Amino acid sequence: MQAATPSRTALRVALRRAAHQLYDAKPLVLDDPIAVPILGDTYAEELRRTPTRPDRPFSIALRAFLVARSRYAEDMLAAAVAEGVTQYVLLGAGLDTFAHRNPYPQLRVFEVDHPATQQWKRDLIQTNALSLPEKLTYTPVDFECQSLPEQLLEVGFDPKAATFFAWLGVVPYLTLEAFRATVTFIASQPAGSGVVLDYGQPRSALPFFEQLAYDSLASRVQQSGEPFQLLFTPPEIASELANFYNLEDLGSPEINSRYFANRSDSLKALGSAGRLLSAWI
Repeated sequence: MQAATPSRTALRVALRRAAHQLYDAKPLVLDDPIAVPILGDTYAEELRRTPTRPDRPFSIALRAFLVARSRYAEDMLAAAVAEGVTQYVLLGAGLDTFAHRNPYPQLRVFEVDHPATQQWKRDLIQTNALSLPEKLTYTPVDFECQSLPEQLLEVGFDPKAATFFAWLGVVPYLTLEAFRATVTFIASQPAGSGVVLDYGQPRSALPFFEQLAYDSLASRVQQSGEPFQLLFTPPEIASELANFYNLEDLGSPEINSRYFANRSDSLKALGSAGRLLSAWI
């Protein structure tokens, strides 16, 4: 079966997560036994070419950030489940594999993504003979013409249940209007709900050499038709999330201390562009 046309951004993320499984030293920051099988033969050659050379530190740092943000989301989810959360919504799920590794029998998982991206993932799952998780509900949403709350309700989302949201690799590609609409929806959830997201700082807030790295990455995503649009400084995004509490905003030093200390390889986050944030309702 020929897989549907992929999101290049989602594919790049999936390739780097898979590269972490194959090339980085143990212990893995994110132990994901599905990351390689979901790509299968279709992307085996691209996975082989995924940069791992130590003389490309920013490429390694990007992989570190991507696996750290998934690990952070799953760590925050574990804390939420311990407090009674029973629903997990992945906004812009891409090829995320948590639903295939879900250790919580009571947790329902809703994967939200553009219909074309979601069909690409489902094609890969079928092609590579992966089983469909019982607690997973696919939620295709075309944000140009469909409402996220309406589509979630249509597939069985319970608006009265505490819910945790993962919003990874999405915010920089949104308009401010779309970002605020989603924040408003998440903030309307019952007490005990929460969200984890990543965001990028604007180019003007970065040191000179980080600006060059930013320009290179921005050019690649622009060429793939998914340009950066929305960037924040920490005070700016804190202002946008004024209705949330217990905000935790992590930069590279905090990410490295938490996930990359005392490693035998060079895997670590670099620079100040990418940040991780969690917040609660």
